[in-house]
Amino acid sequence: VEAVTVGVGEASRFVERGGAATVRTQEQRLGDRPRTALEVARLTRAQGGRLIATGGCFDLLHAGHVSLLRRARALGDALVVCVNSDDSVRRLKGPARPIVDARDRVEVLRALSCVDAVLVFEEDTPAESIELLRPDVWVKGGDYEGEILPESRVLERIGAEFVALSTLPGRSTTNLIREIQ
Repeated sequence: VEAVTVGVGEASRFVERGGAATVRTQEQRLGDRPRTALEVARLTRAQGGRLIATGGCFDLLHAGHVSLLRRARALGDALVVCVNSDDSVRRLKGPARPIVDARDRVEVLRALSCVDAVLVFEEDTPAESIELLRPDVWVKGGDYEGEILPESRVLERIGAEFVALSTLPGRSTTNLIREIQ
């Protein structure tokens, strides 16, 4: 397990430095039309692929988010991003959030070549979305490393691997908001 963790960390840093490029062969197999997250999950599994999923608010998308998403996508054949709804973000982050509404956050995420599909969830945790998608790997930014995630129980039940990827230092939505104010 430790060797896998070290290997994933080294591979992440390699990709961060531009040492590899993602090839979108999955997109060619899935077709060019937009697909729902559940369609992407079903098709990826049917083709023997590895489904990666991650989740978060993704409010004020920044370089740290993009780096995480690129590295997450490099771990498998398709990436589904689970996004907190506006109400969910308000409950988690306070009444002044989100800065960017869910519709716009989804549109920006869908525009990224590393993202195959986006799923918005209303709950405070993505546990129900994970249960529906049944990813092979669940990815979070390194700021969750060492913490027990609320979704840990469902990950264990479905047999999904958890990978914590390092974050880019100083890159966070909270820091951006502080700088703007």
